Amino acid sequence: MDFSESQDDRAIREAVRDLCRRFDDDYWAECDRTHAFPWAFYDAMAAGGWVGIAIPEEYGGGGQGIDAASIVLEEVAASGAGMNGASAVHMSIFGMHPVVLYGSEDLKRRTLPRIATGDLHVAFGVTEPDAGLDTTAITTRAVRDGDVYRVRGRKVWTSKALESERVLLLVRTTPAEECATRTDGLSLLLADLRDPAVTITPIPKMGRNAVASCEVTYDGLEVDAADLVGEEGRGFRQLLDGLNAERVLIAAEALGIGRAALRRAVDYAKQRRVFGRAIGANQAVAHPLAEAHARLNAAELVIRQAAWCLDRGLPAGEAANTAKFLAAEAGFFAADTAVQTHGGFGYAQEFHVERYFREARLQRLAPLPQAMVLNHLAQSVLGLDRSY
Repeated sequence: MDFSESQDDRAIREAVRDLCRRFDDDYWAECDRTHAFPWAFYDAMAAGGWVGIAIPEEYGGGGQGIDAASIVLEEVAASGAGMNGASAVHMSIFGMHPVVLYGSEDLKRRTLPRIATGDLHVAFGVTEPDAGLDTTAITTRAVRDGDVYRVRGRKVWTSKALESERVLLLVRTTPAEECATRTDGLSLLLADLRDPAVTITPIPKMGRNAVASCEVTYDGLEVDAADLVGEEGRGFRQLLDGLNAERVLIAAEALGIGRAALRRAVDYAKQRRVFGRAIGANQAVAHPLAEAHARLNAAELVIRQAAWCLDRGLPAGEAANTAKFLAAEAGFFAADTAVQTHGGFGYAQEFHVERYFREARLQRLAPLPQAMVLNHLAQSVLGLDRSY
């Protein structure tokens, strides 16, 4: 068993880390404060080829797998960019996976090269206000009318909708009552967001404000049938193929935020002097920091294992879900510890750890809450009865 980092992985890590140094904490704090999308950062990542790292080489991308993509996103988050930086590029890096796997050659040729260069922004529209985690209960409907689908419905938490030209949209093409199973009759469309039939409304939220999360209403939107991804009625299964990869990437982002928070907390604990000595000399300060370090290292091991399995086509459900769970907990613990280490200054924007805290909380909710990860492990790994 070899735990050494490959030369390629080390080169990716160092190159992304070097690029991110150009965008310091003050840059990200200002983007978050003003709710401004980080265009300068995104353009730099695109110019460096990092946005297209997971797009197949034949379509202009880097042709890399989950391990490489996870390193990119970990380093972005760890630089201090947090979820504002990671979410700016996350969807472009791996969100088009269903198109890569199932899209027609025409659809791939029209979209993937533009994704690889950073020219085409795509959002992801799945969640609905009345369905939540019960994806099979979505009601956004697409009805075939000749060569187009007409879409009506409403989605929530669609990130980057304001900046995106297209949306990978999950719709119901066959009424649920006409389907053999609840997962049948769902389809994926690559739909136009810049259409008068689409209304986009940002949702005010606690953190990650540089990348808006939006409510999107579709009122008779026409989508060309050529923009159907894969086979009609099999959209749910096409989504499942990318879920484990998404969990690993989210875990890597949580790991990165935890590393950023721990770095700042350790530096503060070394410099801040109270009662004649550095506060880091006190075990009440030192031990939580040491525990945060241990938790982050443990989470990273499972992230690397899950990415290794995915890149080799091996079963990865247990490892991917475990990585998401452990990294989300470790990242939040590190961010919370960083705030506590700073004392009252931890609540001040000047020291940035309050921003890390707000963003680290997100991974415990998205793309699925921790309880649903435990449900999966209990049912699919331990063989316990389904609880929902």
